[in-house]
Amino acid sequence: MLTRSITLFLLHTILGTTKAAPELIPTPTADETCTLSNNYPTVDETRLPDPWRFADGKVVATTGDFTCRQAEISKILQQYEFGDFPPAPDSVKATWANTTFVTSNTTTSGGTMTVTVEVNNRTNTFSVNVTHPSTRSSSTHGSPAIIAYGGWSIPVPADVGRIIFANDACAAQTGSGSRGNGWFFHLHGRSHSAGSLLAWAWCVGRVIDGLEVLGASTTGINPSRLGVTGCSRNAKGAMVAGAFDKRIILTIPQESGVGGVACWRMYENELRRSRQIEPGRRQRISELASSNTWFSARFNNFTTSIQKMPADHHFLPALVAPRGLFVVENNIDWLAPRSTTGCMKAGRAIYNGLGVKSNMGFALHGGHNHCLFPAESEPALLSFINHFLFGKGAPDDVEVTPVSINTADWMYRWAAAPNLSLSSP
Repeated sequence: MLTRSITLFLLHTILGTTKAAPELIPTPTADETCTLSNNYPTVDETRLPDPWRFADGKVVATTGDFTCRQAEISKILQQYEFGDFPPAPDSVKATWANTTFVTSNTTTSGGTMTVTVEVNNRTNTFSVNVTHPSTRSSSTHGSPAIIAYGGWSIPVPADVGRIIFANDACAAQTGSGSRGNGWFFHLHGRSHSAGSLLAWAWCVGRVIDGLEVLGASTTGINPSRLGVTGCSRNAKGAMVAGAFDKRIILTIPQESGVGGVACWRMYENELRRSRQIEPGRRQRISELASSNTWFSARFNNFTTSIQKMPADHHFLPALVAPRGLFVVENNIDWLAPRSTTGCMKAGRAIYNGLGVKSNMGFALHGGHNHCLFPAESEPALLSFINHFLFGKGAPDDVEVTPVSINTADWMYRWAAAPNLSLSSP
C-alpha cells in the first residue's frame, strides 16, 4: 500500500513477540549483593560528594564495590532530585512498517516502529521513525544508531542510523503547569514523583525495547550499539538517559548547562561570587527547578540548601561509566561554563579511577550560537562514534576548555581512587 503525504510510506507490518524488558538501572552481577537503603540521610557538604565512599562510610575497593556504589548513587539521585525510576513495563509489543522518507529531494529508507507498552493494565502506543544509514551494514547484527531527543544538532556519519524520540509527548516540559502530562504519566499516574528528565529516560528505554523485540533482521538496527543525544534542555534529558539506561553505549549531551552537566554546588558558588542575577540570563537554582517540570517536586526541598544533598551532577558520569560519554559545551554565560567545566573534570577523574579515562571526553569550544555544533569538536565526536558504535580505534583522550578551575578544591575530601581497570564496552 502506498500513501503520499510529506513522506512516502511503503507499509510492510511485522508483529514482534512480547518479551520482558531488561532491567534499566545499574544492578549488581549475580554473584554480588548490594545493600541499598530506601532512604538516604542529608549531609552537610559544600564540596562535591565522594563517589568512592558509600553512604555508610565504606570505601570502594573493587569492581563489585563500584557496581554497588552506582546502584546507591542511582537511588540517591532518585530520592533527592529526579523522582522514582519505574521498573520495566509488564509487556512490550512492537510492529514495523518499511518506510521511504522523502525530504529536500533526498530519499532515504527506514521504517516506522510502533511500540505498545503495558503497565498495571494501562497501555500506551507510540511511534518513532527510524532512518537507515545510507550505507547499510552487512552484519546480521544490523547498523548502529543514535537516538536524538526532539531533533538533530550534531553531525551524524552516513553509516549510522537515526531515530528521533518525541520526548515532549512522553512528559511535557512547557512550564510548571504541564507537570504530570504525557504518556509516561498516563501509564504511571499523574502524581508520579518523576520529573520529565527521568520520565524521558524511562520512555526512551521503551524505544530500545521495541528495537530488541523486533530484532535487527526486521529493523536493520543493532540494539546493542545505540547512542543518545540532545541539545540544551534535551541534552539534560540525554545525560539522564545515559545514566539510567545502561543499554545506551554512547551518550552525547550538547550544551546542557545548569541542570545538566553543571554541578549544583559549583553553580551556586558562581552565583554567590557574581553577587547578581542578570534578568533573562542566569537563574537561581530555585527558579530553574520551579520554572519547568525537569526535576521531581522533591528537589524543591533542597534548591536553597544544595549542600544537604548527598549527590551532585558529577555522579551522572559515574553512572554512565565505563560506557562512552562525550560532553559538548559552550562558553555562553547562562550555560555556566565554569560549573560545567569543573563538574565534568570531576567526572573524568571518576573515569580515570576506573581505568577508562578516555571513555569520557569533554570539549568546550565557544564563539558560536547555542546548539550549533562546533567544527573543532567533530574529530573527537567521530572518534567516540567509531569506537563505541563500530568498535574501531580508540576514543580521543579529549579535555578541551578555556576555563581554568581548580577542581582539587572540590575533591580534596574524596577517598583515594581505587584504580580499577573496567573493561571498555
